[in-house]
Amino acid sequence: MEDEPPVLTAVSSSARQLFALLRCIGFANKAHVLLSDEGLKFSVEEASVMEASAFLDKSLFTTYNFNSPPVPPSSADSDDEEATPQLTFHISLAALLETLQIFGLTDPNASRPPWARDNPYPTSTAFSNNVLGMNNLCRITYDAPGAPLSVILTEASIRTSCDLTTYEPEYTDEIPFDRQSLAFKTIMRGNWLYDAILELSSTSPEKLTMHAKTVRGKPFFALSSTGTLGSARVEFNNQLPKSSFRAPVAPDDANAPPANLLETFQLLDPGAVLRQSYKYSLIQKAARAMSVATKVSVRVDAQGVLSMQFMIEVEPAAGGGTSKVSFVDFRFVPLVEDEDEEGDEGDDTFAQHGQPDDEYDAF
Repeated sequence: MEDEPPVLTAVSSSARQLFALLRCIGFANKAHVLLSDEGLKFSVEEASVMEASAFLDKSLFTTYNFNSPPVPPSSADSDDEEATPQLTFHISLAALLETLQIFGLTDPNASRPPWARDNPYPTSTAFSNNVLGMNNLCRITYDAPGAPLSVILTEASIRTSCDLTTYEPEYTDEIPFDRQSLAFKTIMRGNWLYDAILELSSTSPEKLTMHAKTVRGKPFFALSSTGTLGSARVEFNNQLPKSSFRAPVAPDDANAPPANLLETFQLLDPGAVLRQSYKYSLIQKAARAMSVATKVSVRVDAQGVLSMQFMIEVEPAAGGGTSKVSFVDFRFVPLVEDEDEEGDEGDDTFAQHGQPDDEYDAF
């Protein structure tokens, strides 16, 4: 058994990339970790009415070796599925985030004088660590089921090792989402959704309501909030406001109004109006992911379960290269509203939902 290779050995050239993704779901203390050939999936949940997951694809790592542990001989011939070691465990997410930023994740330019910031490496040589992309290396290893998760960070000549205790996984059912039966889907820029959620917070809202419909062939999407300080509403549509005169603008003009606020807009019944409410405090927990996402896919299934899938471009390592795309997914259980109240006031109970969806195919 001592000669068995570690279950997981993964090396990243930038701890900043991993931290940026995991921080999007950093509202919970513990995370459920799933190891696989494709990467690492970190999941968190709150009261079984909201869950979030961040997937660290193996492409984010310069080295990624996964070895499934062998089945014990006594259970090799058994049909009991539980005999196979489960490559899942719980870990302190707060401790992992603190570990990843142990060397600090501030912009390197911030520590340089203003006159030196135009040159990316004012004192570098061809063999400097920042030129070779060797700074802030992160090595993650998991030897065997029950072993700690080892994180080794290296910056220049400084090396720090942290062993994070792993816990038995708490098996909870995921919030099912039926992607084969979507009542609504739209795609927009992440910062536009972030600005809308931030604007609605001024009313100290208790719930957030989504409205979607088609008006004269044009898509219409709105978010409204109701709280102790009143109500507010933010509208998105693809029809530019009419005016008596509009100055011509160049196609690449940064000040040109966007032709389409909603890149994709789908309603199961184009003639119907979709209206669904969710607890605002839960939606707000996805604000960090909204603020850094390039795009967000907002989907509602036939049972009202909301899926917000964020496409996030993580910056390349110090050695250069291109940015990589990763996904962070949030799911929310809807509030059940009384039919007689037309949705202005609803229960605090939560609805049931459809089938599970673990694929990142919203885009």
